[in-house]
Amino acid sequence: MSRFLRWTAAVAAALLVAGCGGSSGGGHDEGKGAAGGTGPASKGTGRTPASTPPLPSSLTSQRLDWHTCKATEDSAAPGDAWRCATLRVPLDWSKPGGTTIGLALMRSRATGSGRIGSLLFNFGGPGGSGLSMMPYYAATVPKLHERYDLVSWDPRGVGASEGVRCRGDRAIAKAEQVDATPDTPAEERAYLRDAADFGQGCRKAAGALLAHVSTTDTARDMDLMRQVLGDRTMHYFGISYGIELGGVYAHLFPGRVGRLILDAVVDPTADAVGHAENQTRGFQRALDDYLKSTGQDPRQGSRKIADLLRRLDSEPLRTSSGRRLTQTLAVTGIVVPLYTKAAWPRLTSALDAAEKGDGSPLLALADQYDERDSSGHYGTTSHAQRVISCLDDRQRPTLAETKRLLPEFERISPVFGDFLGWDTAGWCHDWPVPGQYDTPEVSAPGAAPVLLVGNTGDPATPYEGTRRMADELGKGVGIELTWKGEGHGAYGSGSDCVDNTVDTYLLEGRAPKDGTVCS
Repeated sequence: MSRFLRWTAAVAAALLVAGCGGSSGGGHDEGKGAAGGTGPASKGTGRTPASTPPLPSSLTSQRLDWHTCKATEDSAAPGDAWRCATLRVPLDWSKPGGTTIGLALMRSRATGSGRIGSLLFNFGGPGGSGLSMMPYYAATVPKLHERYDLVSWDPRGVGASEGVRCRGDRAIAKAEQVDATPDTPAEERAYLRDAADFGQGCRKAAGALLAHVSTTDTARDMDLMRQVLGDRTMHYFGISYGIELGGVYAHLFPGRVGRLILDAVVDPTADAVGHAENQTRGFQRALDDYLKSTGQDPRQGSRKIADLLRRLDSEPLRTSSGRRLTQTLAVTGIVVPLYTKAAWPRLTSALDAAEKGDGSPLLALADQYDERDSSGHYGTTSHAQRVISCLDDRQRPTLAETKRLLPEFERISPVFGDFLGWDTAGWCHDWPVPGQYDTPEVSAPGAAPVLLVGNTGDPATPYEGTRRMADELGKGVGIELTWKGEGHGAYGSGSDCVDNTVDTYLLEGRAPKDGTVCS
């Protein structure tokens, strides 16, 4: 099963923005980017690599060929406001003069006067496609678009940028039947065998790229992108996993930090197991809030859902498509509406239908998360998510270690604990390349203020991570803004206080007081 670290862009977009237009106006200037120096990375400390050799001028002086964007496998052509280009970056950043790969970029020029520069967006994942989401998200940031060129990209290993597909549609459908919470030795063997098979599929598909899709690699890509776009400093809007990417960038290049917004903050102090525990708490907290909104007692409501999942473990439900709703697909379907409060009514109807013997609504929600269309074709976001996070994460719990962890996971959540606990064993089991660190290094002494937006009801990136990220960035760098709301992410979710505070920082450079609260 996929980890649940994805922002609303990758999950609730299917629920909420299906009718949005693909462009937001503005010109389509095809001017070329300018180079801005070689940009050697600042020396890493502890958990990040040392600085790279100087970059060749063939990279720093490349001129982007902006052209009309075409449709991709995941999205339609975005319209005339957008132009696309390919940026060449080193496959291996320790050998910047060697083999290069192409990164797919998208840009829409600032629509008004007083242009500040480029504003880069990463919508999370890891593995989310910027090319698929940026045109939709532009409707959320019209004020920012007036003074910034909106820029996003598919990071290495994602979508149009050397995207990795680790297994075909039939194999994915077959793997959906593997029990993600095994109860017997035979189920345990099948679970770990499927995990190892997935990793081998990634190795065959990605080849040499598999060892070069880390968050650190992408942070270095971003700085080259900044130079080629002609920006002196990096202005950046990161969401969910995009926060980790932004923090790593700030650590590597503190002197090049411009105005950074990090929304839905990942806890940088949590290792792989700690992150799974955080998400277990976060999703149970969101489920409790949902249950309260329907007049149910959270403990009793959770027990009822857990009972449903136990029944599905032995007897999957029929659906209108002829497929069966398994326990694993059901918990995925329950997770999806928790990403945004506006989708809670869909969770109510889906659970009611399941209790009456119809698994179709929960299966439809799970299919949205898994990017499965009506023809049985699956997207690859979860593939990219896994190849990136398994290269980042050094921690590899054994089967025995995971079994010792399970009681604590189940104590935290009777609904999600078993799944996210077992995930610690299966996610990177027998992965073909070693992980790079236990936790990312994000300390950025001397960097400009970085605005962190935390949501108290966030299920995927629980609120507690916001303060921890602020502390890790360093005194005077991390500025915490709290929203007492629901759903994954805060900006654009209905709080004028949050939106105005973020806009003020990005447009005027004025950061709020650390600890500001929007209720």
